[in-house]
Amino acid sequence: MLTLDFLCPLPNGLHARPAWALKEQCSAWQSDIRFINHRLNTHADAKSSLALVSTGTLFNDSCSLQISGNDAEAARRALESYLQHHFIDSDSELPAAASPTAHPLPRSLSRLHPHLLTGNILATGIGCGGITLWRSDSLDRYRTLPASPEDMTRLEYGLAELADNLNQQLRLLGGESKTILSAHLSLIQDDEFASNIRRIMRDEKQGLAAAIVDNMEAICEKLRASSSDYLRERASDIRDISERLLHIVWPQYRNQEVLRLSRPSILVADDLTPSQFLSLDLSQLKGMILEKTGPTSHTLILARAASVPVLNGLSVADLSALEHTPAILDGQCGVLVLEPNEAVRGYYALARELADQRIACQTRDAAQTAFSRDGQRLEVAANIGSALEAPAAFSHGAEGIGLFRSEMLYMDRSAPPDEQEQFETYQQALLAAGDKPVIFRTMDIGGDKPLSYLNIPQEENPFLGYRAVRIYPEFAGLFRTQLRAILRAGAVGQARLMIPMVHSLDQILWVKNELQQVKAELQAEGARFAASLPLGIMVEVPSVCYIIDHFCDEVDFFSVGSNDMTQYLYAVDRNNPRVSPLYNPVTPSFLRMLRQIVTVAHRHGKWVGICGELGGETRYLPLLLGLELDELSMSGPRIPAVKSQLRQLDSRACRALADKACDCRSPEEIETLLRTFTPEEDARPLLAVENILFVDKPYRKEQVIQLLCGNLAVNGRTAHPLELEEDIWQREEIVTTGVGFGVAIPHTKSAWIHHSSISLARLPAQIDWESEMGDVELVIMLTLGEHEGINHVKVFSQLARKLVNKTFRQSLLAATDPEALHQLLNAELSL
Repeated sequence: MLTLDFLCPLPNGLHARPAWALKEQCSAWQSDIRFINHRLNTHADAKSSLALVSTGTLFNDSCSLQISGNDAEAARRALESYLQHHFIDSDSELPAAASPTAHPLPRSLSRLHPHLLTGNILATGIGCGGITLWRSDSLDRYRTLPASPEDMTRLEYGLAELADNLNQQLRLLGGESKTILSAHLSLIQDDEFASNIRRIMRDEKQGLAAAIVDNMEAICEKLRASSSDYLRERASDIRDISERLLHIVWPQYRNQEVLRLSRPSILVADDLTPSQFLSLDLSQLKGMILEKTGPTSHTLILARAASVPVLNGLSVADLSALEHTPAILDGQCGVLVLEPNEAVRGYYALARELADQRIACQTRDAAQTAFSRDGQRLEVAANIGSALEAPAAFSHGAEGIGLFRSEMLYMDRSAPPDEQEQFETYQQALLAAGDKPVIFRTMDIGGDKPLSYLNIPQEENPFLGYRAVRIYPEFAGLFRTQLRAILRAGAVGQARLMIPMVHSLDQILWVKNELQQVKAELQAEGARFAASLPLGIMVEVPSVCYIIDHFCDEVDFFSVGSNDMTQYLYAVDRNNPRVSPLYNPVTPSFLRMLRQIVTVAHRHGKWVGICGELGGETRYLPLLLGLELDELSMSGPRIPAVKSQLRQLDSRACRALADKACDCRSPEEIETLLRTFTPEEDARPLLAVENILFVDKPYRKEQVIQLLCGNLAVNGRTAHPLELEEDIWQREEIVTTGVGFGVAIPHTKSAWIHHSSISLARLPAQIDWESEMGDVELVIMLTLGEHEGINHVKVFSQLARKLVNKTFRQSLLAATDPEALHQLLNAELSL
């Protein structure tokens, strides 16, 4: 027997995803392999992901693999390499981000004296609805079901049906939902899950239903005993798949009322499983209070992705008496507002209105075509891994899909996707894109993305190994199926094809030959397909940049994969912590190589993009624009910020910056250049029409200040409207801002204002300003930057002096629209 000792490198411990990955590695060998956690003295079959999860293994636990069999030595070498270099990559569930910090109640709300319960924020947002209690589906009744000779058949049927249900959901869902359901699928496909149930039935003379419940409780008990919050919360996943299995085998016992939401609801529960959450009508789910849910819960991850605010720290027992009570869940301040009165409802209605306006402005700006300040075009596209991500990418302002990672279709399953499934997926992305291009990267599998059904042997260095285009000739049938699906889907949109890991002209010519053969097959079948499919390659192997001119004769475009290109250029494994500090995509050598690629490609009339992480880094955007790239592709949420910054950049200044950067001697010199490069930002006038509001509702003083500060955020003059509002209120406590004549001038000098501004609110009727100077119908708010040279007291005094003039006052109050007020103030004041 051979022993392989190691420390667990997984920040979240050995949960479902890395357990499945380790099981896959061990299952490739004939030898028996046992996993031992020395801290807890727990043992498991290393070819069972469920058994591995049950060991309770945490980060830095001392562990061993004991290997015995004919191929033990080869297995030990391969597993040692995997554990050292790639095991940590399987911990796909990132450590939970720190829980959001509750913002102090804004004065505009606290002055209204709302009835509040305080909780802890797990997911931000604001939702309004009636409190609705989740009535848990008790599993005790299943224990009473008698054993039956049909139990074994029922178990096999139930597992197969559950696997089929999960696979169907996986085809429809993407993002976090896909990752979580894939983990659930790997658990039920684990031999130990079913064999444990069979053992309980056999040894304890239990019926199938009771055995499923006992198995669930035994596994959950082990997980709940863990000192890791993350592993304790995985008990919810075990309960989830066990409940679904029971519901499939005995649907008549399922509590049918649990999953129905018939009106806007704030859902209150101990916890929810992921499948329970996915079954809810999200259009009616406005918020959740989950007493026993922690920050790494899979349900919470799904809630965040669906923009559903969540609190914990409130008791279900205490809230049970409040069922149907109207409430507002405030995931910004961490409170549940009970039975809000008209004023409180008004506060939140205005808060939602302002938030919607900010989103609309961001969406409008992001939807604009990407140009630099001086008119240089730079296409900004999105990277996606599933068709379901496409609509969100376009809502962020994507001008195309620069990278569709098709390999995601092939992962976490026991067989490759067939042509029809791929066709439907690719067509869905193209339909979402409309007339915008979608670049499908053909399957980048093998190597560091091993698939059990391909039977590719383990490799010492999979990043440099048998992967991507290198495996296509061996799996030509698989490749042709993908080409057929992309060509057929391409008939409805602007599809483009991109080949990964190319390093020679022969590879391109082979792909083009396969493409022609597939086209001929489709034509002979009378199938509808894209007659023309632009072909490009990923530029990630450094040798390509020296023969890019040869490639220009055969392909239509190039996309630099900056992640892999960087590590290959420097011979640095970016996942190896001992050398990863050397991984830097912004060095003189990398920038010179990028300039070489772009220069030669442009000379031959071909365009060049970047689809690695570098493309979405706003701090390096001046360099990328200066190097004259044609396209940047990034994750969708990064697009609005990149487009916004691009509009502030002058391409000529950026070209000069890039030339200087290529001549630098070190990355540090480049960083210094970037720090001192300050593109001139559009100046904002102190007084602008966009900040003059004619209010048509009977607002209170609190709402007027909330409105004016929120409007500055809508117009991009502050990113912190609540903090700015607090500065205004602090000034209100020091000195009255009512100046008489129906006018108030609230004012502050604040660190939270980005562009100094004068804002105005013309009210439909006078309101109480809580001032000895009387009621107010015109509010002029002055917000100057902390380091602004203008003295806000002088501006305040100038306004107050002008208001003494009756003619000026009458003109102000007689103005009928924002433009008239703007012209009058500009003419009368020295700003």
